[in-house]
Amino acid sequence: MQIVIAIAVLIFGIGVSGYMLIEQWNFLDAAYMTAITLSTVGFLEVHEASTAGRIFTIILIFTGGGYYLYLVGVIIKSVVEGEIKALLGRQRLDKKIGKLEKHYLVCGYGRIGRVLCNFIKEDTKDLVVIEQDQNRAALLEKDKVHYLIGDALDEELLIKAGIKQAAFLVAALATDTANVFLVLTARQLNPDIYIMARASSPGVGKKLLVAGANKVESPYDTGAVSMGLKLLRPTVSSFLDVALSRKSDAIQIEELFIPKKSRYTQLALKDSGIRQDFNLIIIAIKQTSGEMLFAPDFGTILEARDTLIVMGKTADLKAFGAALNPEE
Repeated sequence: MQIVIAIAVLIFGIGVSGYMLIEQWNFLDAAYMTAITLSTVGFLEVHEASTAGRIFTIILIFTGGGYYLYLVGVIIKSVVEGEIKALLGRQRLDKKIGKLEKHYLVCGYGRIGRVLCNFIKEDTKDLVVIEQDQNRAALLEKDKVHYLIGDALDEELLIKAGIKQAAFLVAALATDTANVFLVLTARQLNPDIYIMARASSPGVGKKLLVAGANKVESPYDTGAVSMGLKLLRPTVSSFLDVALSRKSDAIQIEELFIPKKSRYTQLALKDSGIRQDFNLIIIAIKQTSGEMLFAPDFGTILEARDTLIVMGKTADLKAFGAALNPEE
C-alpha cells in the first residue's frame, strides 16, 4: 500500500513539474491543473494550454488518471475487506464464547482486571471479559482474550457472555455502585455462580456480600498487606511469590477438589500414597463444613468434596489432579 501511494505522489509531482516547465505556470496553478486532470472532474482550466501543454495533458490523463482510478479502487477494497474481516472475526469470537462452559467472566479490564486476567490465563483460556471502553479492544486483541464491548450491567450482554454457564464472575468495574448492581444482576441470572467483587471504599464490602458476592476484596488493603509481608517477613514473602506464581516449575501450591467418585475418598492420608506416589505435601484440607485443617496428621480421612491444599512440583501436581479426577 505504501508503494502504491508513493507512485501516486510521484505522478502528481510529475504533473505539477510538467505544467510549470511547459506552460511556465506558478505552483498553485500547476497543482490545480494536475488535480483536475488526474481526477477527471472536468473543471475549467485556469489558463488556456499551449499545444505542448495539451499533449502533456493527454498523456497525463491516460497514464496518471487511470492509475488514480486504480488507487481509489485499492483504497475502497482495503476498507471493505477490513470491515469484512472485522465482522467475521467478531462472529468467530462470539461462537467461541457461546461454546464456553464453567468459564471465568471478568467485568472490567482496567489495571486490576488486566492483571487478574493474565493470572487466570496461566491456568485456563476459558475466560471472557466485558469492557465498556471501546479503546481497550485493541489491548484485548493483543492479550488474546475473548471479549465483549459494552455495559456489564446489561443483562443481554451478560447472557451473551455466557453468565448462565459460567462458574466464576469477577466484578472489577470502576465504581463500587456499579459493582453492587452487577453482583445483584449476576446473582439473579445465575444463582450458583461464584462471585468475587472489588470494593474500593470502606463499608462497601458488606453491601456487596448482601447483594450476593461470595468474596469481596479491596485491592488497596491487599496491596498494603502484601507490602507489609515483604517488609516484615521478606523470606516468607519470596517463598509465597514463587509458590503461588506459575513462572517456576520448582515448587507450586495448588488447591485440588476431591469429587464423589474419586478413589481417594474415605482413605486415610497414610493409606492414600499421595506422598509416596506423587512426592507432594498436603499443607491443609478444607472440609465441606468450611473448617480448615492445617498440617493434617496421617490418620486424617479424605472425604468427598474436600479441598486439598497441596505443595509440590508442577508435573506432580498435574499427575495427582488427573488421578483425583479420572473422568476428566
